[in-house]
Amino acid sequence: MPDTLKRNVALKISILARQMRKHFDEAIAELGVTRSQWTVIAVVSSRPGATQRVIAEALEISEASAGRLVDRLIAEGLVERKPKEDDRRAHAVFLTDKGTQLTGKLGAAATVSEDATFAGIGDDELEQMNALLDRIQGNLGSPQF
Repeated sequence: MPDTLKRNVALKISILARQMRKHFDEAIAELGVTRSQWTVIAVVSSRPGATQRVIAEALEISEASAGRLVDRLIAEGLVERKPKEDDRRAHAVFLTDKGTQLTGKLGAAATVSEDATFAGIGDDELEQMNALLDRIQGNLGSPQF
């Protein structure tokens, strides 16, 4: 029974993650931003000056894919590259004013989505869930956030 329970929980976590992403994607559809784009924007927002390598690692994609996404966001005026002072080969990626404004809209949509997702779940339960998820993340060797 414990193996079945573990598998059931693992499957639910996977399905819930996919459902949450889909719900958020639907909530921001009117903003004209794809999932690939909003994930890059989220990384750059939380790590201003991130390199393409840092972005790629955070999103578990290739550096080339991260570069193409950054190029697209630059073309849309949402991010900009600046040379890194400590490494002439690397460029730091920052949000533009337009990107910062979009981040505010994404944040508001995330709040609405999170409120719907966690409706009826109290703060104590969320704390418990967060602690359990941190332990699972630690078991997998992932950095906690």
